[in-house]
Parts: sequence; C-alpha cells; structure tokens
Amino acid sequence: MPHSRDSPIRRDGLAVRKERLYRRLLAGSALLTFLVTVGIVLALIGQTLRFFGAISPIDYLTGTDWSPLIGDPTYGVLPLVSGTLLITFVSAAIALPIGLAIAIYLSEYASNRARSVFKPTLELLAGVPTVIYGYFALVYLTPILDRPLPLSIPIIPTWTPVLPEYTLVVPSLRTFNVLSASIVVGLMIIPMVSSISEDALSAVPDSLRNAAYGVGSTKLDVSTRVVVPAATSGIVSSYVLALSRAIGETMAVTIAAGQSPRMPYFPNVLDNLAQSTETITAAMVNIAQAESRSGVAFESMFALGMTLFVITLIMNVLAEWIRRRYREEYA
Repeated sequence: MPHSRDSPIRRDGLAVRKERLYRRLLAGSALLTFLVTVGIVLALIGQTLRFFGAISPIDYLTGTDWSPLIGDPTYGVLPLVSGTLLITFVSAAIALPIGLAIAIYLSEYASNRARSVFKPTLELLAGVPTVIYGYFALVYLTPILDRPLPLSIPIIPTWTPVLPEYTLVVPSLRTFNVLSASIVVGLMIIPMVSSISEDALSAVPDSLRNAAYGVGSTKLDVSTRVVVPAATSGIVSSYVLALSRAIGETMAVTIAAGQSPRMPYFPNVLDNLAQSTETITAAMVNIAQAESRSGVAFESMFALGMTLFVITLIMNVLAEWIRRRYREEYA
C-alpha cells in the first residue's frame, strides 16, 4: 500500500535528505576555506623559492638595508622586521593593559545596562576603516604629540658628587613617526583584547567568586586575584591574537609611519619612536604599486608575505599552546 504524502515515513525520509544536504554544504564550506589557505601558501612558497634563487636567503635574513626599487637593489629584511616589531610592541604596551582593564570592568563591575551600551560602542572601533586611523594619526595625533617637544629630562641630579649627569632628550616628532602609528594601532586592537578577555572572564564560574567573597575578599581582590588568574589562558590568547592583528596591519602604519626602512639605534631609545619607519606590510604595498609585475623586486613581495605568514603562524601556534596548557575546565 503506497504511503500518503504526509506519512511519517515520507517526512522522516525528507528530513534525512535535508540533513545530508546541510552536512555536505557545511563540509564544502570548511573544505573551501582549507583549499584557499593551501592555495595561498603554495603561491607564496613558489614565488619565494624563485626569489631565493636570485637572492641568498642569508643576505635576505641578515641584511640591514632594504631598497628593492631604487638604485642598486638590496633586499635585507631586518629593517622591515624591526619596524614591524617596534610598532607591534609599543601598540601592545598601550592596548593590552587598557583592554584588560576594560574587560574587567565589563565583566565584574558594569551593570547589564552599562554593558549593553559600552560593549557595542567599544566594538565600533573595530569597524572603523584602518585608513581613517592612519589619517587621524597623520593630521591630528602627530601635531598634538609634537607640541611639548623637544625637552630634556635629567636622569641623575646635577648635585650627585660621583656619578655624571645624563640627560634623556625627547626628540621632535617627524611627520611620519613610529609613536603615532603605534598609538592608532593600539586603539585598533583594544576591542579584540577587551572582547575576548571579557568572554574569558565571564566564563569563570560564580562559585569561585562567592568563595572569595566568603573569606572577606574585596571586589578588587576577587577581580584581580581570583577571576583574572582563572581566565589566564583566554586572556593570553587574546593578547597573542591582538599582536598578530597588529603585525598584519597595513594602511594605518603605511600612512602614519611612512616608508623609510631603518634599523633601530640605542644611544637615545626615544629617537626610534620619533623617526619614520617601514613595516613589512607597507613594503609590500610599495612594491605592489610599482609598474613592473615581474623580476626579483616583484618576487620579493612574496618573500615578505611568507616572512609575515611565518611570524603570525608562530604567534598563533603559541596562543593555541598557551590556551591548552593553562585552560581551566569547570563542571
């Protein structure tokens, strides 16, 4: 006897076919992502090997001069790596403590109404185009920071009878400089740090908080000595992911920091913040704007991309290892 159109068996068969279709669509999406990643890596490897066929990898990794398009080409990547890491570390020094402080406030202190206002407003920073940050640093931030400069700060008083006096000279900022670029990159990664850290803090069970309150701990003690240590893995992961985001930033640092690759120097450390520099991503943009789409200079762009890929891969693997190593599991 044939089954009716609305019979349970027919409906079950249709549901099974739908589930198979959904599963295949989801698996296809995951496979597409994997294939795109593999394709990008293979393209980078192929062009990078061609570049290293013309330029020694040792000269590339240890050279201190990067000038692929002007005069006698040189391909030392150290100035670009140092500029990238300098901006990353300074922006991290700005964003990481501020982002964690915001996360603690949203998780432990803010009311539901305040959280519903502050968190979306904070995440709007992540939606601002990066080119806007770059122009903001160039047009507004640099003139503001340059107003009180130059000045001298005595490190050792003049009345010291034995030790000589040393003076820390704060130089005047260049139009393109590391400090302004680092500040705007720090502002850009604050939402990532605060959002991921706030999720990690909120995941800590209330039983730990209540136990700390039961022994007389204050709100600050509970937040900083109980909740933050319990969420260490998530917080550190947010730090590493934010650093990876800062390393890969392009337009903001290209506009704010300039395109003058230079090695850092140490007679006056603050000079490095006042000078212009060039990051790996900015150098790639500069090469991509050249007319030639072939030759060693063009292939060097892929070598820079592979260098950046390796740096970010190491940082993401480190973040995953920290997450697994220090992850707390609660029933």
